[in-house]
Amino acid sequence: MSIVATTTIPKMHMLHTCPFCWKVRSIAEHLDIDYQKVQVNAMKTKKELEFAGDWGKVPVWTESNGEIVVDSTPIMKHIDSTYNEGKLWASENEARRDEWIEWADTKLSKATVPILYGSLFSALKTTTRVSKLETFGFFSKRLYAWAGFPIMWGIIARTRVKKDGRKPKQLWHDLLTEFTDEFGDAPFFGGESPDIVDLAAFGYMRSISPFPQFSQLEDHENGMAWYRRVEATLHV
Repeated sequence: MSIVATTTIPKMHMLHTCPFCWKVRSIAEHLDIDYQKVQVNAMKTKKELEFAGDWGKVPVWTESNGEIVVDSTPIMKHIDSTYNEGKLWASENEARRDEWIEWADTKLSKATVPILYGSLFSALKTTTRVSKLETFGFFSKRLYAWAGFPIMWGIIARTRVKKDGRKPKQLWHDLLTEFTDEFGDAPFFGGESPDIVDLAAFGYMRSISPFPQFSQLEDHENGMAWYRRVEATLHV
């Protein structure tokens, strides 16, 4: 989806802790694109994104010519097409690429909530950290920090953990094993260099890095080796 606005350099309206925003940040930093990060108020997202139509969610990417693109995977494809001649999306096996980009957008995206909010104590640590990283009003910041964690844990994360049946750490380790096994001895899913699947999967994993729960992923040897290789390609 895209509409028209006005800007000088590309900008992304974002939340610092949103995994979908981390996906877009990863491809932009991999391609060394100069763009502006606009952090929206976490409690006023829909209002601050009215310029993007009815979408109402981050990320929103605005080009210097005024074109607006929404939804993280379409934004990644747009950035690759606009700034990189579509080289990251190009694949000799399009079915494999499509299967694994969908895998990342379903499996990894849903796994972020359990590891961050999968226990009451973990949820408290996460909401406290989010309240410091995101933009809130004076009262809403404190309300989110102390009232948000039982909601995120009790209503969302606990339901996902119960449905899956695995502890959040084991879920992530299983997913990292499944992903890294797919490309075996190659350094990346894309072969000798990262492709759009690598950057999408990396973005979801990277979204956990501002939180102490990231340490639960660090003892997955193959997953962390791949993560560090992708990280080394970024311009930050």
